[in-house]
Amino acid sequence: MELDSKKIFKTLNPNKVWIPILFGLAIVFYQFYTDDSINADTLNLIFTAKAIPFIFAILLILARFLGYMYRIRAISSDELSWGSSLYIIILWEFASAVTPSVVGGTAVAVFILLKEGINMGKSLAFVMLTAILDNLFFVVAALISLIVAPGEMFPGNLNTMDGIEENNLMFGGLRPVFYVSYFLIVLYTFIMFYALFVRPRAFKWFLLKVTSIRYLRKWRYSAYEHGNEIIWASSNIKGKDINYWIHIALATVFIWSVRYLQLNVLIQAYSENSLIDHLIIYSRQVILWITMLVAPTPGGSGFAEYFFESFFSEYLRDHTLVIMVLWRILSYYPFLLLGAIFLPRWIKRVFFKKKDEKKSPEDSLSPVKESDLTGQDNS
Repeated sequence: MELDSKKIFKTLNPNKVWIPILFGLAIVFYQFYTDDSINADTLNLIFTAKAIPFIFAILLILARFLGYMYRIRAISSDELSWGSSLYIIILWEFASAVTPSVVGGTAVAVFILLKEGINMGKSLAFVMLTAILDNLFFVVAALISLIVAPGEMFPGNLNTMDGIEENNLMFGGLRPVFYVSYFLIVLYTFIMFYALFVRPRAFKWFLLKVTSIRYLRKWRYSAYEHGNEIIWASSNIKGKDINYWIHIALATVFIWSVRYLQLNVLIQAYSENSLIDHLIIYSRQVILWITMLVAPTPGGSGFAEYFFESFFSEYLRDHTLVIMVLWRILSYYPFLLLGAIFLPRWIKRVFFKKKDEKKSPEDSLSPVKESDLTGQDNS
């Protein structure tokens, strides 16, 4: 895997926080001016929240952070300190928030782990394992949702052709987009699971065989490198006992459960819904999240705001816009803000150490200039 510091810091650029913010604000203003039921008084509804559920929704941000930190420490078998885990999670989530999900942040995550003292093989293994765990949660949670209440997972106005025309949804609505995204997640998870846990050398052989085709030969060296990385990563996670897998699996379930529960709690702060309603709201978040994975915008910004009303307005009534804005503020924007704050501190922490401290082998991956770290061009 090529880890170019300059490219990495183009992604980890604090200036990029404005891109998803502008996408989100554009949709909010669009809804404000196109919906006659929304006016200046709508924003005053924010002060009608019930205190306890609202405070609990805020505390779930902390629970989510702690869950992420615990999982990365458990995956590393406590090689990472709590301090290192905090920096890793904030910067990893920041990178995910400022890039489209389809782009991915594997290289950024590996780079961050390297700088925190984890060797290349383990860094690759930890990042791949995290992706597999997260995708397995999506696959299982979505399947359960579709089996338990197949007619409720998609909003009514997305299930009919009239609703599709009314919402002007590309490719016939969100339903086919969801199924395409779900299929890609299942396929990716199966391939990565097979490559990492079952037959890493067979996976490398397959990559080399495919790239031996005349029109694909230019990617043969990359395939060779990627195959070696898979073998390397696989060797670093073999031999783990059952407790290791139980801890990281439960941590994954906790992380995503808390993430989705936040909206349920926020809705409860403004409106009364039954347990069945909350189960549907929770399940629809899984559907919406999987669909957002193919969104071309950073962190699904704009996409999430636009379809929020279609998915949840029947349970929120007059509070839809207010809850949508608060939901994004609590679930998405903290990582943008914290990433912009912690990035300079992390750079100082891992790059500008004492002169007498021994230089690590990973620091020689590529030369790092001040302009690379700040995102500015001094030329």
